Amino acid sequence: MNILITGSNGQLGTEMRTLSAAHPKHQYFFTDVVAADGVQTLDITDRQAVAAFMQTNAIDLIVNCAAYTNVDKAEEDEATAMKINAEALSVLGSQGVRVIHISTDYVFSGDEHVPCKETDHVAPRTAYGRTKYEGEKRLLAVCPDAVILRTAWLYSPYGNNFVKTMIRLGKEKDKLGVVFDQIGTPTYAADLAWAIFIVIESPVWYPGIYHFTNEGVCSWYDFTIAILSLANITTCPVFPISSDEYVYKTPRPHYSVLDKSKFKKTFGVAIPYWLDGLRRCMTKLMSE
Repeated sequence: MNILITGSNGQLGTEMRTLSAAHPKHQYFFTDVVAADGVQTLDITDRQAVAAFMQTNAIDLIVNCAAYTNVDKAEEDEATAMKINAEALSVLGSQGVRVIHISTDYVFSGDEHVPCKETDHVAPRTAYGRTKYEGEKRLLAVCPDAVILRTAWLYSPYGNNFVKTMIRLGKEKDKLGVVFDQIGTPTYAADLAWAIFIVIESPVWYPGIYHFTNEGVCSWYDFTIAILSLANITTCPVFPISSDEYVYKTPRPHYSVLDKSKFKKTFGVAIPYWLDGLRRCMTKLMSE
């Protein structure tokens, strides 16, 4: 197949570029809003540009890794977030090919106390969540054969993310306070990329919404303790604080664990534990 992968300069897109070498039977076209080594320029909100790219390169499948992910800035500029997270999905979904799209735990309220299933009530409380949910709806309206993977707490050795921020702060600060009452599952972008290739190479196409994160649960506090330990940073003690003690511009979900039973059953795979994923990411970061 000829596969278009959007958002190829981001965390997930970069992992898709890396992992594509292990799947050489397909031809890949990596794009983003800014060109880079091996990445072409494509504005996924431009219907004519996307249609021309699709036709020129005879694209058979789209994997959309592009997104407006800055939760706080989305509150200030929901129009831009809506354009990238929702309007672009109408464009990509109407090209006459299958689409794999990445969504988020933020489509839920964050007040749940058990892992969220794909069929659970959706109630986004932020501009980011609203725009991502709108993207899901718009994609399925024009491409009911699409696959949507909701994920959470994504990190990698690339770009800006919680892991890299905590390593930097652990080296700069003499102590850190991190919230202990927000629970979720850290997800290594390389493992999400692996899951996408599972979908791509499945002998049967199973459309629908799926949840995918690494296995297990933890708080941001637990996550930070693990990060600093693996980074051998011992000079910065970490203290647990409540969400009420931390000032957020935008509300964060208190509980955003996703139930992955559907993905595991459908594709017959075991999903790596979050701490194992973090170890692999940290090994890569430390070697660099």
